[in-house]
Amino acid sequence: MGSAPNPPSLDQLVGRTFAFYPALLGVVHNEWRFEKATWSEILVTNTQTGSEIWIPRRFVGEVSRTDDPILIVGLNRELELKSGMVVAHQRRVISMPGGPGVTAATSTTAPGLGEPRPVSGLRLDKSDRRVVGLIAGVVVAGLVLGLLVLNSSRIREVRQRATFTGSDRSFDNLSSHDDYLGVTQKLGQPTTDHPQETGTILYRALGYPERKYTVILMGRDQGSMVYIGTVDQDWRPIHFVNEHTASLLRTLKPF
Repeated sequence: MGSAPNPPSLDQLVGRTFAFYPALLGVVHNEWRFEKATWSEILVTNTQTGSEIWIPRRFVGEVSRTDDPILIVGLNRELELKSGMVVAHQRRVISMPGGPGVTAATSTTAPGLGEPRPVSGLRLDKSDRRVVGLIAGVVVAGLVLGLLVLNSSRIREVRQRATFTGSDRSFDNLSSHDDYLGVTQKLGQPTTDHPQETGTILYRALGYPERKYTVILMGRDQGSMVYIGTVDQDWRPIHFVNEHTASLLRTLKPF
C-alpha cells in the first residue's frame, strides 16, 4: 500500500499574518498567524486574542498572490467557531411535515396479523384537506420570512450604497494605490485623523464629517499604509477596493 500523499505546502504563510475569506463566524478579529500543519489540519493563532485553533485542510483553499493590503487565505466553506472547534456553518432548513393521517395509516396493522395493512386509495376528507392547506401555508410563510430576514442586512447595504447622496462622492476616485498623500490630494485634509494598531496591522481613519464618511487606510507600517475603503457615519462600507477589503471593513470596529 502506498504512503499517504504529502499535504500542499503552506510555507508562504510562515512568519506572515493573514486574513481568512470568508471570515470565521463567531470570531471578531480576522487576523491570524500560521503555526504548523499536519496532513489533515493546520494550526493558526489569532494575533489579537492569542487563541489557537485547528482548521481541517479540506476547508483551506488558495492563498492570494499578493499581500497588498494583507495576505488572504481562501476558505472553500463558510466556517464557524463553536466551543473552540471549527465546523462548517449549517444554515437552517425547515422541512415540510407529512400530511395528517399518513403515519397512522402506514403504521396500522390488521387485527391479529403481524404485517402492515396495505394502503390503497388513501383519501382525505374536507377537514383534513383544510388542515393540510393551513400547515402548508404556515410553512411557506415561515420560509419566506426566514429568507427575508437572512438577506435583510445585504439589502440594507445595497440600498445604502445605492442611495448614498452625500455632498461629495470623491471617494469613488480612490484606489489601492492611494496613500495618505494621494487621499489628501483628491479629498483635501481630513477633519479628524485617528490611528489604530491591531496586532501587526496599522489602520488610519481619515474623517470627513461634513461629507458624512470616513476613509480607511491600512498597512504594516506608517509608510506602507494605502486605501482599502470608505465607511459612512454608521461605519458601514459604502466603497471598497475589492471583496476582501469589504470583508475587513465589516469586521473593523469604529475608532
